[in-house]
Amino acid sequence: MKKIVGVRFREGGKVYDFEPGHFVLSVGDYVMVKTEKGFTVGKVVTPPRRLDDDVEIPGLKKIFRLATEEDLKQYEEMLEKEKKAFDFCKKRIKARGLPMHLVMVESLFDGSKITFYFTADGRVDFRELVKDLVKEFHTRIELRQVGVRNQAKMIGGMGSCGRELCCSGFLKEFHPVSIKMAKEQNLSLNPSKISGACGRLMCCLKFEYETYMESKKGMPKLGKKIDTPLGRGRVIRQNIIHKTITVSLDSGTEVELTMEDLGLASHGKKNKEFKMKPGFSD
Repeated sequence: MKKIVGVRFREGGKVYDFEPGHFVLSVGDYVMVKTEKGFTVGKVVTPPRRLDDDVEIPGLKKIFRLATEEDLKQYEEMLEKEKKAFDFCKKRIKARGLPMHLVMVESLFDGSKITFYFTADGRVDFRELVKDLVKEFHTRIELRQVGVRNQAKMIGGMGSCGRELCCSGFLKEFHPVSIKMAKEQNLSLNPSKISGACGRLMCCLKFEYETYMESKKGMPKLGKKIDTPLGRGRVIRQNIIHKTITVSLDSGTEVELTMEDLGLASHGKKNKEFKMKPGFSD
């Protein structure tokens, strides 16, 4: 059976899985790994765990080696350089009056490139800012504009559910989320209830959407007039979990019915007791 460990590159950052190989690792160990951006130092934050041989993790890489004292020193210098770059860039943005908000600064381990991530309402002419940054740090500079969802992913935080933000915790890519998904799950359409830390609709609205749509198949739609064992009425509520609907009868009362109850109506069986609720006629 193969093993994997969780490695984090920055405090509060995303945890990536790596194969430890022949190394015996514990939480808190520092390791050298090779990523798409080159070699860098990471910290083991989850203990080694076994996987079945038939479990495949696409793109899983191996731990290159244990980090040395020299590696850790260079890593600390890199983090300090990022802080200085962040502060310097913010000052230059303010001095030049640029309509942009700096989110994060990321430096390669060898210092050959520094990337500045920012948000803005539109296009920003940052050519003069790039010149300031090159003159200050004498390395390759890249300014990359990101959206508010990416901003939340980079910064991280806690969601209204009390857990780590999905985007910074485990989501590898963003999927389209619509208000229709909230409606189909009978959620409150109050923006403060269904919006995430980024101000956009919560990513988790998509998680159960397909399940709800599958469960709702065959259930009468809201607002539809139907015949029930107690008379004709209009569907005013659906309970997807319990597979029940609430109908406002033409007589002015409300009744909660299951799908089986509606099936009984077509067979003329009306001797079953139903849960009646006080209501009003249309």
